[in-house]
Amino acid sequence: MKLHYLPLFIILYLVPAVSVADPIDKVAELVRQGNIHELFKLFAPNVEVTIPGDKNVYATAQAELILDNFFNQNKPTSVKILHKINSNSNYRLGVLIMNTNKGSYRVAFTLKQTDGNLMIIEFRIEAAKVG
Repeated sequence: MKLHYLPLFIILYLVPAVSVADPIDKVAELVRQGNIHELFKLFAPNVEVTIPGDKNVYATAQAELILDNFFNQNKPTSVKILHKINSNSNYRLGVLIMNTNKGSYRVAFTLKQTDGNLMIIEFRIEAAKVG
């Protein structure tokens, strides 16, 4: 009779393990996939974008064009999370190492709580430092 409740206890034990994906992990996965169009759904209305040779604050549509062009020229082959800072519920920071078909890059991004959603307010891509 006691074993009839065992599956219920197992399910209740595992339910907390199923949680909402970490936003930093989500961004890293979208970058790894090269799925820039899904990534832009996380962008704030204005975002600071830095890529080699360009740094500016852009509206989302402009940022999409600039980053889409960058990722078309530099196809991601792998992404590794280097730093993940999520100690503040209103801000999150992620730093990735992205290997592409043309070299390695350091990708840093900041997410800010806006209207109940974490939105990307800064997205930087710079050449990875060797050594």
